[in-house]
Amino acid sequence: MTGGRIGEVEQALRGVLRGEVEWGAGARALMTMDASNYRKVPLGVVAPMDAEDVAAALAVCREHGVPVTARGGGTSIAGQAIGTGVVMDFTRHMNRLLEIDPAALTARVQPGLVLDDLRRAAAPHGLTFGPDPSTHSRCTLGGMIGNNACGSHSVAWGTTADNVRALDVLTYRGEPVGLRGPAGGAAMPDRLREGIARLTDGHLALLRTAFPQLPRRISGYALDLLLPEHGRDVVRAFSGSEGTLGLLTEATVALVPAPAARALAVLGYADESAAAQAAHLLLAWQPLTVEGMAADLVGEAAAADLPRGGAWLFVETGGDSPAQARARAREICRTADGVTGHAVVADPARQRALWRIREDAAGTATRMPDGTEAWPGWEDCAVPPVRLGAYLRDFRALLADHGLRGAPYGHFGDGCVHVRIDFDLIDPAGVARFRRFSEAAADLVVSHGGSLSGEHGDGRARAELLPKMYGPDVIALFSDFKDLWDPDGGLNPGTLVRPDLIDSNLRFAALPSTASGPVDVEFTYPGDGGDFVAAVRRCVGVAKCRTSTAAGEGGSAVMCPSFRVTGEERHSTRGRARLLHEMLAGEVVTDGWRSAEVKGALDLCLSCKGCRSDCPVGVDMATYKAEFLHQHYRGRLRPRAHYSMGWLPVWLKIARKFARPLNFLGRTRSTAWVAKRIAGIANARDMPELAPETFTRWWDTNDTNEGQRRPVGGSQNGARTVVLLPDTFTDHLSPEVGRAAVRVLRAAGLHVTTPPAAVCCGLTWVSTGQLDRAKLVMRRTLDRLAPVLEAGLPLVVLEPSCAAALRADLPELLGPRDPRAARLAASVRTLAEALEEYAPGWDPPRLDRTAVGQTHCHQHAVLGDAADRRLRERAGLTGELTGGCCGLAGNFGFEDGHYEVSAACAEEALLPALRAAGPDAAVLADGFSCRTQIAQLAGGPRARHLAEVLAEALPDDTPGAGHARPTG
Repeated sequence: MTGGRIGEVEQALRGVLRGEVEWGAGARALMTMDASNYRKVPLGVVAPMDAEDVAAALAVCREHGVPVTARGGGTSIAGQAIGTGVVMDFTRHMNRLLEIDPAALTARVQPGLVLDDLRRAAAPHGLTFGPDPSTHSRCTLGGMIGNNACGSHSVAWGTTADNVRALDVLTYRGEPVGLRGPAGGAAMPDRLREGIARLTDGHLALLRTAFPQLPRRISGYALDLLLPEHGRDVVRAFSGSEGTLGLLTEATVALVPAPAARALAVLGYADESAAAQAAHLLLAWQPLTVEGMAADLVGEAAAADLPRGGAWLFVETGGDSPAQARARAREICRTADGVTGHAVVADPARQRALWRIREDAAGTATRMPDGTEAWPGWEDCAVPPVRLGAYLRDFRALLADHGLRGAPYGHFGDGCVHVRIDFDLIDPAGVARFRRFSEAAADLVVSHGGSLSGEHGDGRARAELLPKMYGPDVIALFSDFKDLWDPDGGLNPGTLVRPDLIDSNLRFAALPSTASGPVDVEFTYPGDGGDFVAAVRRCVGVAKCRTSTAAGEGGSAVMCPSFRVTGEERHSTRGRARLLHEMLAGEVVTDGWRSAEVKGALDLCLSCKGCRSDCPVGVDMATYKAEFLHQHYRGRLRPRAHYSMGWLPVWLKIARKFARPLNFLGRTRSTAWVAKRIAGIANARDMPELAPETFTRWWDTNDTNEGQRRPVGGSQNGARTVVLLPDTFTDHLSPEVGRAAVRVLRAAGLHVTTPPAAVCCGLTWVSTGQLDRAKLVMRRTLDRLAPVLEAGLPLVVLEPSCAAALRADLPELLGPRDPRAARLAASVRTLAEALEEYAPGWDPPRLDRTAVGQTHCHQHAVLGDAADRRLRERAGLTGELTGGCCGLAGNFGFEDGHYEVSAACAEEALLPALRAAGPDAAVLADGFSCRTQIAQLAGGPRARHLAEVLAEALPDDTPGAGHARPTG
C-alpha cells in the first residue's frame, strides 16, 4: 500500500472514530511484537471506545482492504496479536466489567477486561473465573477467549471455552452476530447459520472421528463441537478461533464458587517423567491443580525448600475450612505412589511464593542456567494425561538428538507441557535447526495422540504444522469455516488458516547481527556478555510489568509504577523494551539514539529498578535508560535538571557553608520560584532544607569520634570495625540519620569509622545518563576507599539508593577490568545487614509499636530487605512497610513535568497506608526520597530512618549518647 493510501486510511479512521487512532512510529513500534518469536509492523493502532467504534473501524478497513488484528494484553505466545494492518487495542477503553449475576453464576464483560479485575470483583460473592493462565494479572478476557486459555486450574474448571456462555461479535464485513450456548441458539445472519449447518451436516463422519479426544486439545477450530450430540455449540466452536472469524465486543462468562480455603500438597519424584506418570492418578482426588516442574526449572535455591526429589507436582486442594483443605492435601501425600518426599503447605504466603516459581516460568525459562537464551518456539503441546510420562521421555531424547536444551513444565494433570528451548533464532543455521526440530516434535506429539497446542492456540508458531495432526480433509474444513465467517480474509491473516511459515517473520531478524559487532555502549551488561542487543532481547513479552497493582499474588512488587498510573503500553517495561528493540532494528524507529519516541517513553521511567527483580527475565530498564540518556545527549545540551540534580553532590558541597541563607531563600516564594525555574524543578515541589551542620562536620569536630576517623584493622579493642559511608544525602540533607546510625552501631559493640576522604557513589550522574562523569566519580571513590578494601572492612551505607549504586551500578559500569569494583560491591552492607552479620548477639531496644512507611524501591530490587524485616521484628516493630515505589525516585519526582505522576505513584499504596495508620505508629523510610515524598505529600509525623527510631530508644548511657540524638 502506498504512502498516500496509508494516509487515506488514517484520515478516514480519524473521521469516524471516537477512540484513539495512532499512526506514529512510536505507537506502531509498540505493537510489532507480542510474547512470541514473531514480529510484524502494523500500519497503525486503533483503540475503540465501544462496539460502534469497532464497527466503524471495520468499515474503513474493509473499504481499503486493510487487515485487522485484535489485541488484548499482548501476551500471546504464538504470534496471534500482531499484524501488518490495523491492530485494534481493546485494553484502553473496552475494558469494563458490565455486570455480575451471582445467582446465575455469570458475568458480562468487555474484551479488554483483565482477568484479575474480574476475579477481584467476583471475590466478594464467593466466586471466581476458573481458567487462570500464569499471566492472570494482565491477560484480558478477549484474549483468553480468542486463544482458549486454560491455566493451572483446568483439571477442576476446564478451559476458557468451557466457561463461555454467550458472545457478541462483529465479522470483518460488519455483521453483528450474537452467539449463545447450546440451549440459547444464536442471532446470526442466515448465510452464517445455513453455512455452518451445511458444513457440519455434510461431514458428520469426519467431525466424529478426526478430532483427538483429550482435555487440552486447543489446536485448530473445534468444529466437532458443532455436532448435534454436542448441541451444535457455536459458542465453544468460536472460542479459540484466534481472532480469525470475528471481533469480540462483549461476552458472558461463567463463574464458579471459590473454595473458602486452599492447601498445597507438594510431591517430590525422582524425575519429571516419574512425576508425569503419577499426575493422572491424582485426578481421582478431584484436586484443583496438578502442576509439574523439574529441578532444571526450579533452580537450586528454590529446590532446597521443596521436598526431596528431582521433580515436583503441586497439587492444590480446596475445602470449606482450612482444616478440610489440609486434610485433603495430607490424604494425597499419604496415598500418592512413588514419591521421594512430600509436604503440605497451608500458609497462604508460602503458597504464593511457591506459585510464583510456577507463574514466572514463562520468563525464567527463557534463560538456561549458564545464561544461554531460550525461546517459546515449541510451546504448549498436550497429550493424553496417561501418555505424558512416555511422551516426556521421548521429548527429552528428541531434544538431545537435535543438540538442544529445554526445561519442560506445565499442567501435568491435563497432559499439557510448556517448554522454552535454546534455539539459536539469530543465525540461519539455528533457524534451520528450529524448523527441523519443530517438524519432528509435531510428529512426536501426534504419535502420542496429542495436540500441537494444549493452550494459547496455534498462531504463527504451529499452524503450518497442523496437517500433521489433522490431515488434509480437516484442514480443508478449517479453510471453509474461515471463509464462511471471513470471506474477505481480513481478520488476522497468516494465523491458523493459510498460515505463515513457522520460520518467517522472526523478530530477531530485524536486529543487528553479532557479525557486525556489538553496539558501542558504556555499561558492561555482565548477564548478557556485554551485548546491549542481547540485553534488550531479554524482554520476551510476558508483560508482568503490565499489572494494575503493586500487590501481586506473589507478594509486593515495584515494577512498573508509571504504567500503573498511566495505563499506557509505552510506560511499561515491556513497551520501553519494544521501543529500544525497534530503535536497534531501525525500520520503524529510524533515528537511533536520537529517537524522540524512545526518549518520550523513558521520560516517565522512574529508574526504580523494580524490573531488575520483578521481571522474570531480569530486564533492567533503569540501566537501559541511563545508557540511552548518555547516548542521546552525547555532545548535546541537556535538560536543566540534569545539570542541577545530576551534579547535586557538587552543588551541595559548595552550598554547605551557606546553608542557613539558602534555606531562607528556598522558603521564600519568589526566590524559590526563580531557583526552581533555573534548575528545571517542578514548581509544586518544596526545596529540600540543607543541614546547617553536615554529618562529616559533626564527625570531624566531635570529641566522641576522636581516634575513629580512619580505617583500622578488622577489630579495635575487641570490637569489629565497620566503615560508615557518609553518602551525599546523609551528609548534607539528613545528618541526623548518620548520627543515629553511629549511636546504634556503637551500642551493638561495633567500632565505627569513616572513609579516609569524601567519596560518592555516582548515583545522580548515572540516573541522568552522564556516564562519563559517573565513571570518573566512581574511580575516584575506588581510589579513596583503597585502605578500606585492603583491610577487608564492611562499608555501611545508610541511603538505599547509594548502596544499590555501589553494589550494582558501579561494577556494571566499570566492569571486570577494575577488580576493585567487585570487591567494593561485595563490601557494601545496609545498617541491618551490618548489625546481623557483625553483631549477631546484640538485642535492639524493644519499641513494641506498629510500623508503617516505605521500603525503598532500590532496596527491594537490588539489596533485599530480609535483614531489615528481621531487625524490625526483634525490635518489636510490627506491620508491613509499603511496597511499590514512593514516586519521588531521586531526581524524577522533582523534575518539571513529573509531579503529577510522582504524586499518583504515592497515592497507589504509600499515602493510603499512612492515612490509615494509628497516631502512635512509627513512620519508617530509609530513603531520603521516600522521606521527602512523605513530608511533602502526607504531612503528619516525620518519616524516619530505622537508625533514628532505634537510636531514640537507646538508654542515655549508650556510647555516643550525647552526640547522636536524632533531631527534627
